[in-house]
Amino acid sequence: MTTSVVAVPDGRTLLAVVVTVLAWASAFVGIRAVGQDVSPGALALGRLLIGALVLGALVARRGWVRPTGRDWRLLAVCGVGWFAVYNVALNAAEQHLDAGTTAMLVNIGPILIAVFAGLWLGEGFPRWLVVGMAVAFGGVLLIGAATSGADADVAGVALCVVAALTYAVGVIAQKPLLRRLPGLQVTFAACVIGALCCLPWAGALVADLERAPTSSVAGLVYLGVVPTALAFSTWAYALSRMDAGRLGVTTYLVPPLVILLGWWLLGEAPPPLALVGGGVCLVGVALSRRRSRRPVAAAPVPVS
Repeated sequence: MTTSVVAVPDGRTLLAVVVTVLAWASAFVGIRAVGQDVSPGALALGRLLIGALVLGALVARRGWVRPTGRDWRLLAVCGVGWFAVYNVALNAAEQHLDAGTTAMLVNIGPILIAVFAGLWLGEGFPRWLVVGMAVAFGGVLLIGAATSGADADVAGVALCVVAALTYAVGVIAQKPLLRRLPGLQVTFAACVIGALCCLPWAGALVADLERAPTSSVAGLVYLGVVPTALAFSTWAYALSRMDAGRLGVTTYLVPPLVILLGWWLLGEAPPPLALVGGGVCLVGVALSRRRSRRPVAAAPVPVS
């Protein structure tokens, strides 16, 4: 019997992981704050435009690997799903739900990725995946019950599920791309495609920015530079040096960090029953990652 040795990440890789998790956690709080002055579609467009500019400058320094026709199709799925629809749905969800509840709901994304991998990548449906799905679904029901006092809150839950679904589809499309194209280039191309999809909100973006206070404009710039351009870059750096499954586990820290940041910066916290539901969702995600054989590669909580 041979024993596999797991490499210990070096200091730079660990730093990249920390930066990624903190940046993505801060995005949920930033969206909640900026969303008071900028509409969901306009916020998605502004963030993606800024992220594309920063990523484009980085890609220009490293060169361009020519994508194939299949690559472009996968990039389109990733850009439309993960960057465009996901961002608009997430921004709209945070019009109705606090940042912590939103983060907990979107954290069902890794389970959905495993389901799609079983359907489309031939990775099957292990017993623990099915168990984890059932447990996580129970957590979603608890969060839904905690926010059922108003139709708008139920709509927020539905929007979070849409965000998690489109995120998962985008990740599945991205997975084969990273075998041939640099991660930074994939992120840049998907970001540009997402921005193009959000162009119908260009007029709303201009109008919102004219009325928005300086703090919201600065928040929009932050969302484009840090959680989008920087965090995706640090994620790609860490992913090239760590197993995807081990790296994906670190994103489970995002929801509790969002709850702490939301309480500290926004003075809000999820309802108690939603916290219980979020905990159940995390347990479900953890159970879904149990494997008797080779684990399915995990993915980060949707880029926020």
